[in-house]
Amino acid sequence: MSELTFDQLLDQSFKTIHNGEVVEGTVIDVKPDEIVLNIGYKSDGIITRDEYSNTPGIDLTTAVKVGDTMEAKVLKVNDGEGQVSLTYKRLALDKGNKKLEEAFNNQTVLKARVTEVLNGGVCVNVEESRVFIPASLVSDSFEKDLTKFLDKEIEFVITEFNPRRRRIIGDRKQLLVAEKEKKQKELLERIHEGDTVEGVVKNVKDFGVFVDLGGTDGLLHISEISWGRVENPQKVFKVGQEIKVLVKEINENKIALSLKFDGSNPWDKAMEKYAPGNIVTGKIARMTDFGAFVELEPGIDALLHVSQISREHINKPSDVLNIGDEITAKVVDFKLEEKKISLSIKATLPPEPKAEEEKEESDEDVASVDIEAVGKAMEEEAAKKEAMESAAVNEAAETDAADDADAEESKEE
Repeated sequence: MSELTFDQLLDQSFKTIHNGEVVEGTVIDVKPDEIVLNIGYKSDGIITRDEYSNTPGIDLTTAVKVGDTMEAKVLKVNDGEGQVSLTYKRLALDKGNKKLEEAFNNQTVLKARVTEVLNGGVCVNVEESRVFIPASLVSDSFEKDLTKFLDKEIEFVITEFNPRRRRIIGDRKQLLVAEKEKKQKELLERIHEGDTVEGVVKNVKDFGVFVDLGGTDGLLHISEISWGRVENPQKVFKVGQEIKVLVKEINENKIALSLKFDGSNPWDKAMEKYAPGNIVTGKIARMTDFGAFVELEPGIDALLHVSQISREHINKPSDVLNIGDEITAKVVDFKLEEKKISLSIKATLPPEPKAEEEKEESDEDVASVDIEAVGKAMEEEAAKKEAMESAAVNEAAETDAADDADAEESKEE
């Protein structure tokens, strides 16, 4: 039996490996772009950056450290430089595909970090297996900016699995919808009409505010924000603001909310405060051509008609008033059922001096007239008129008699 050389003996002390084989090794050196493994073979194994991960430019020193144990697949036993070329990425891909296939068949919920944001959706990696989640399936509501999901862990299910075509589709939306329905059911079982609940402003629109009640959203319509007039809800609320609201109505899954709490209606005490004749103050809230609306307090507006602003003629209120002006006026009309109050500034003004003088002079003229003298003069005037009429009648009668006599004489002749 021939003696073995030292090199042959050394080769026999190491294990044999083949391309495609999975080996385990210990990290003996790591650089930003390369990992060196002791795999128990006569040559060390090398994992390059591209064969470690699909993440562009990853710094391998942040991923592994000396002494770590890891598995890899053999790409080439001899890479041409006497070293073993290994891949961690492809082994992880095989494991990831197997895991995704099982999750697809069993509809298992997975969790992974979003590694990339595309125009049409986001990508997550499950052990180097790339899963695409379309934008329409990322959330249960429209998301204009998907970059907020980058580097965040999200849960999803696999709805399509075809690794040969590299088509693995995930769905996060159905999980959110299911969770929302569960919370909605629990909430509707817990709250009732008339309850006061806490919520968070989720969205603000021109017509009202959507409030997250911790399971479903309720709508606070613009007409229910205040007893008074609200021009724009966005001037009153901000997204994320915590508020207390009244559950006004529950209709199946729709919840109507209100801030008009019982006992807070300002019209309940308005009759006493704004009775006709009372002097009140308020601010000009808005104006039309026929008058100005004055806010006496939140929820109560009164009309100041253009004819009641001044003694002088005014074409329109904006000629003499501005929005926000504070005015003092007298209540001249109050209708509780119609919730209407009429004001007058003119009624608060002192009487005009000229009007008083004219009234006094008129009274003096009436007092200085001698009623008896006036009556006597009227009687004398009537007597004169009667005498004149009587004389005229007599003269006419005499004329007629003379005419008859002349006619008789002519007849006898």
